[in-house]
Amino acid sequence: MLEARGLTKYYSAITGVRDVSFTLRPGAVIGLLGPNGSGKSTTVGMITGLLEPSGGSVQLDGQDIREDLVAYKARLGYVPEEAQLYTWMSGAEYLTLCGRLRVLPTATAARRIDALLSIFDLQTDRDAPMSAYSKGMRQKILLSAALLHDPAIVVLDEPCSGLDVGTTLVVRSLIRRLADSGHMIVYSSHELEMVERVCSEVLILRDGRVAAHASTTALRQQVNASSLEDAFRTLVMTADVDAVAGEILSAIMH
Repeated sequence: MLEARGLTKYYSAITGVRDVSFTLRPGAVIGLLGPNGSGKSTTVGMITGLLEPSGGSVQLDGQDIREDLVAYKARLGYVPEEAQLYTWMSGAEYLTLCGRLRVLPTATAARRIDALLSIFDLQTDRDAPMSAYSKGMRQKILLSAALLHDPAIVVLDEPCSGLDVGTTLVVRSLIRRLADSGHMIVYSSHELEMVERVCSEVLILRDGRVAAHASTTALRQQVNASSLEDAFRTLVMTADVDAVAGEILSAIMH
């Protein structure tokens, strides 16, 4: 079980996140939602162990992850919002490196890498430098690297960025099947429809604080909304989106 307990992060005098808590059990998918600057990236950073909380803690099975970050990260798979890849390496070389860092047996890593490259239609380009890859191809490498060692915890930050429609549908199905097999999944995204389809619960952040935390069904019922998008508008949006769209149109036409 993964727990965030009162997670708080300060950047000098600025509060990035304050008192974020949730519990994630095996088989559950929690969606992190919020506008830009709401604290999603900071929360993800603390969950992955890349950021030190100013207060609170992340615990796995009752143990603070800071007691043994190496062991925690060995059980974690992470797809970051922005690709940080060694682009002079080929996709196959990069995944092989990831396998070594994860201390996977050589034969196991080779078998999984070959399978993932085939599934994601990257076999033809497996030996080409990733500098020549499209954004979508790099995203497939990130997904492969995150899942290569079959992690217990999967943290996905905009995992479908740059992917074609077909691959996005595959990822949607994959998230469900990972949950069904007992994985714990944190899904941070602006894609409300995707979140509504794959997440068992949603945590909405606004100005670094929790604005709402419930199952998607309960969240809709709380504000009498027909969809997660409508609930998000009610809970988070301070501006009339249709009015803002009209202002933009007016600005470019006059």
